[in-house]
Amino acid sequence: MAGGSVGNASSSGSRSVVRVVVAGDRGTGKSSLIASAASESFPENVPPVLPPTRLPADFFPDRIPVTLIDTSSSLENRAKLNEELKRADAVVLTYACDQPLTLSRLNTHWLHELRRLEVKVPVVVVGCKLDLREERDTMNLEQVMSPIMQKFREIETCIECSAANLIQVPEVFYYAQKAVLHPTGPLFDQENQCLRDRCRRALRRIFILCDHDLDGALNDAELNEFQVKCFNAPLQPAEIVGVKRVVHEKVPAGVNQLGLTLTGFLYLHALFIEKGRIETTWAVLRKFGYDDDLKLRGDFLPVPSKRASDQSVELTSEAVEFLTGVFRLFDTDNDEVLQPSELDELFCTAPESPWDEGPYKDAAERTDRGEISLNGFLSQWALMTSLDPQLSLANLVYIGYGGDPNSALRVTRKRSIDRKKQRTERNVFQCFVFGPKSAEKSSLLNNLLGRPFFKNNSTTGDRYAVNVVDQLGGSKKIVILREIPEDGVKKFLNNKEFLAACDVAIFVYDSSDEKSWKKSKDLLLEVARHGEESSYGVPCLLIAAKDDLDPHPVAVNDSVKVCQKLGIEDPIPLSKNIFSRIISAAEHPHLSIPETETGRNRKQYRHLVNQSLIFVTIGAAVAVVGLAAYRAYAARRSSSS
Repeated sequence: MAGGSVGNASSSGSRSVVRVVVAGDRGTGKSSLIASAASESFPENVPPVLPPTRLPADFFPDRIPVTLIDTSSSLENRAKLNEELKRADAVVLTYACDQPLTLSRLNTHWLHELRRLEVKVPVVVVGCKLDLREERDTMNLEQVMSPIMQKFREIETCIECSAANLIQVPEVFYYAQKAVLHPTGPLFDQENQCLRDRCRRALRRIFILCDHDLDGALNDAELNEFQVKCFNAPLQPAEIVGVKRVVHEKVPAGVNQLGLTLTGFLYLHALFIEKGRIETTWAVLRKFGYDDDLKLRGDFLPVPSKRASDQSVELTSEAVEFLTGVFRLFDTDNDEVLQPSELDELFCTAPESPWDEGPYKDAAERTDRGEISLNGFLSQWALMTSLDPQLSLANLVYIGYGGDPNSALRVTRKRSIDRKKQRTERNVFQCFVFGPKSAEKSSLLNNLLGRPFFKNNSTTGDRYAVNVVDQLGGSKKIVILREIPEDGVKKFLNNKEFLAACDVAIFVYDSSDEKSWKKSKDLLLEVARHGEESSYGVPCLLIAAKDDLDPHPVAVNDSVKVCQKLGIEDPIPLSKNIFSRIISAAEHPHLSIPETETGRNRKQYRHLVNQSLIFVTIGAAVAVVGLAAYRAYAARRSSSS
C-alpha cells in the first residue's frame, strides 16, 4: 500500500479555509514571515501589523486556501490578540533565532497564555531570522524543544526559517495547514507511540470491508482495489512485494501466505504517521466516510429528517433480520446470550460501544453476569433507534450492515392519524412513567426487565427500560418505559411537544398511601390538561403499586371516581399482567385519553360553533336558492307581459 497525494476536498475534511494566527514577542519577524510567504520575496518595508493575508488554494497540495492573521503583542492590542487566538484553526508561535530570550518566552509565557485562553488548536513553533544567528551558536533545536513538546502536547512541530533568504518559509504554513487538515491527535498517541483506540477501530472496519473473501488477509487484488479507491492509482507488482517485505521485516505476523493481515495493515498506518505522512491515513479514513472525530459523516447516514414531532423511527424488518444474524454470528458458544466480551467484539469496529453510558446502560434485560439475550439485544437497538436514529444507523453501518442505509429505518405514521384511524402500525411503544418518589415507579421498570431490585444511580432520575413483550397469537411488541422524575415534570411540560413522543402515559401510586395517590392524581390532571392544550393527548393508565399491602380507603374510592370522571380505565394492580394492558392501550390510541371538565366544555363549545356555522351555511344556501327562484319567476312574468 503506497500513500499518494490526494488533492481533492474529501481528503481534507469539510473545511473551505484554514485560519492561521501568527503570534509571538515583538521583533521576532512575524510580519516579515507572512509578507515573504505571500509574495515569495523579502519585502524591504513591512508595516508593524499586516492586514489578513490569503494564500490561494493552489498554494499547497490540499488545495485549501489559508488566511494568515498577523498580530501585535503590545499591551494596548491584547484584547484584539486574544480575540484572534480564540478564532484560530492553528497558531504559529515565533521566536527570533538571534534572540534566545524570545525562545524562552514561548515556554514561560505564550504557551501558558494559549492554555489560559483555552485555545485548543495545533501549534507550530517557528524560529525566524535564521540568517542572523551567529555561526558559533550551534543550537540543537530538537534537544531544546523536546522537553517543551513533552510538556505542551499541542505543539505539532518546530521549524526554523529565514524570510530574508526565503529558507523554509512556505513550509511553516504548510505544516500549520497540515496540522489542521490532518491532525495527529485523533490518530496517534505521541507519548506511547501507537495508534489511538478509535483510529484502530476505524481502520479495522476498513480492513474488513476490503477483505472481500473474508479470509483475514488482503490479497494482491484486494490491496490494489483498496489503493485505487483511496488514491486513484494501482500498485505495481514490485510495490506490493516491497510493502509486504517492509511489514514482514518489522512485524512477521503482519503478512501470511494469503496476504497482508490486519496486524500488518495497522502497522503500515502507524509507520506512515511516524514518518510524517499522516495525510495518507487521513485520506483513507475520509474516503470511507470518517470525519475529524473518527465518526461517520452525516452524508453517509441518510436519516429521515422531515418528520413530525408525533412520529417515531423504528428499525425495518430488514435491519432486524441483519441484527439477528449478527447476534447469532457473535454468539460463538451458542448459549443464546452474548457475553460482555462477545458484545465488545461485536462493536470493535465502532468508535466505542454505544451502550456503555446512559441512557442505554442497564436499560435492557441482562443476566447477573452481564449477558444479553436476543430479545434484550433487539430491544436495546429499538431504544437507540427511537432516541437517536442517527446513532443507531451509524452503529448499524459500523458493525457491517451492507444494505442501502435508506432501507434500515422507517418513520411511523403520525399519532394524530393513528387516533383518527383508531389503530396503529407501530411495533415499538414509548411510555412515560409518572408518579411521586415513594410510589416505586422503578418497580414497574424493573418488572419489565425481570429484575427484583435495581438501584438507579442516575443523577437526574431520568431512566429507561426496554424489552420485548410476547402477545397472544405469537406477535411481539417492544415496550420502552421512561421514568419521569417527579421534580422534573413542570420543566418537561413547559415544552408544548413533550407528550408528542409518548404512546401511553402511566401514573404509578402507592395504593396504601393517601398522599401518594393525591400526588399521582395531580400529575394525571396536569398531564391531561397539557394534552388537551397541546393537542397531543395520549392514553393514560393508573397503576396501583404495593397492592400486597392493605389499600387506603380514600385511594381506592377516589381513584375509581377520578377514572370514571376522566373517562379512562380503572386503576390496574401492578402485580397483574400489566404490560399486555399497556400494549393494548397503545394499540387503541383513541381510547383512554382523559378528558377534563375544561376540555369537555371546550369541546362542547367547538361543537356548538361548528353546528352554528353549518346552520348559517345552510341558511345562506337556502337564501341563494330562493333569490334565484325569485329572479327566474320575475323574468318569466316580465316576458309574458
